[in-house]
Amino acid sequence: MRDHRMRIPSFLMALSLVVCTPANAHVGSADVFYENDAGPYHVFVTVRMPKVIPGLAQVEIRSASNDVHEVRLNILRLSGFGYKLQAIPDLAQRSPQDQRFFFGSIWIMETYDLQVRIQIDGARGKTELGVPIPAFAQSTLHMQKSLGALLFGCMIFLAIGIVSVVGASVREAQLQPGEAPTAKGLRKARIAMFGASALLLIVISLGNAWWKVDARNSQTQTWSSNSPNALATLRPDGRLLLRVQGQGDLWTTYIKPENFIADHGHLMHLFLIRLPYLDRMYHLHPARIEGGSFLENLPPVFAGKYQIFADVVDDNGVPWTAVGQIDLPNVAGLPLSGDDSQASEGPLTPTKDDATWAQLPDGGRMIWERDSSPLRANVAMSFRFRIEDRNGRAAKDLEPYMGMAGHAAFVRSDCSVFAHVHPAGSVSMAALQLAQASLPPVSPRANEPQWSNQSDSHPAMEMTMNASSPEVSFPFGFPKAGLYRIFVQVKRSGHVQTGVFDAHVE
Repeated sequence: MRDHRMRIPSFLMALSLVVCTPANAHVGSADVFYENDAGPYHVFVTVRMPKVIPGLAQVEIRSASNDVHEVRLNILRLSGFGYKLQAIPDLAQRSPQDQRFFFGSIWIMETYDLQVRIQIDGARGKTELGVPIPAFAQSTLHMQKSLGALLFGCMIFLAIGIVSVVGASVREAQLQPGEAPTAKGLRKARIAMFGASALLLIVISLGNAWWKVDARNSQTQTWSSNSPNALATLRPDGRLLLRVQGQGDLWTTYIKPENFIADHGHLMHLFLIRLPYLDRMYHLHPARIEGGSFLENLPPVFAGKYQIFADVVDDNGVPWTAVGQIDLPNVAGLPLSGDDSQASEGPLTPTKDDATWAQLPDGGRMIWERDSSPLRANVAMSFRFRIEDRNGRAAKDLEPYMGMAGHAAFVRSDCSVFAHVHPAGSVSMAALQLAQASLPPVSPRANEPQWSNQSDSHPAMEMTMNASSPEVSFPFGFPKAGLYRIFVQVKRSGHVQTGVFDAHVE
């Protein structure tokens, strides 16, 4: 209890968030980025998710070497019933301009936990990897009025044609050439046409009802209908109480906060970012308590309105980001400990003079190794950062931070985009482990080495835990133009240090 260290007005003792942009996995960034070793090949994979489901996802694979001969793509479930069932993989196309670049399309026919299975064949043998993707429609498309009018006209034309054919068949089918229809035949034809019209109306009504139900179901499978909120309350003892509350049938039926699984050793990664200038950031890890809520002992916090981003992973390996806002007073708090960290920087400003280096608390520097070309939206790239000590030499004291060489958070100025990215990409490590475990063993061809798809270690360990390197990189692509702030975190000699960079994206 820390009541003696707090000065909190009574009207601030129970503040709840104001719901912000809905999110699934990452806020405003549906595409998936992954970079790692696939057997003997180092690859950078980008999966550009479709706006609607069913829809086509665009997959791009870039190899670091030019000895990859063939790439094949498939889609299958990450877990659950039928996760081992897959169709015949499609052959990816090789770019005529770049022999190391392959691209292809795959149909996404269902939502939730899926993975893109990538088969690679090259000079150093065959291998296979799975890239987990949380599949949700980003929106629903409305039919154009002109197309709707055309289809309605076609329906009326066909309906009239069917009724006319039925009437003619009853009225004239048994007449001899030149014989006129009888009054009885005309009466039977009218009755048949009336019955056909009634039957058509019933069929059309049933079809319309089915369409409405299907459209309503599609609405419940979008990001916005399934995104969770982080309901936050500041307790009198200065601790922050959070509850992840999902919406939609998926959350109410299947996803329970009590069943969240750990990602990077924590059940929740909580980011508090002060608005409107994004000048303070806290990366915390609340503990789960009874009932599925989370409780965090806040560190010293400066007063202000804070944007909440709470990363969690459900028991099927699907990552979620719950969002919201909360007004906080000055909190004395306790010193940061463990994996918790914070960063402060000047206000995010619209100036386009982006700095390429950031001062670190211990006197060292973090250098953003970027070229002079403008940053552009929807372009996948590696964000590389080099860490120097206070003497300007390459830092030699980097340590793994929660099992990774580093963590980065990309935040747009209006908080409509948030992505928590690691050196392996934007996928969650929990989902990546499920995808890794589902890979079949690969049999090598004669006289070729065997590269196992299975690993007893963390699937991203080899690349991300090279503590001797003073550099760290993150695969990502800005989803839209605007002003961004990038928080890059590394661990040096037991202390987490954060470099803060601004980026103007065209």
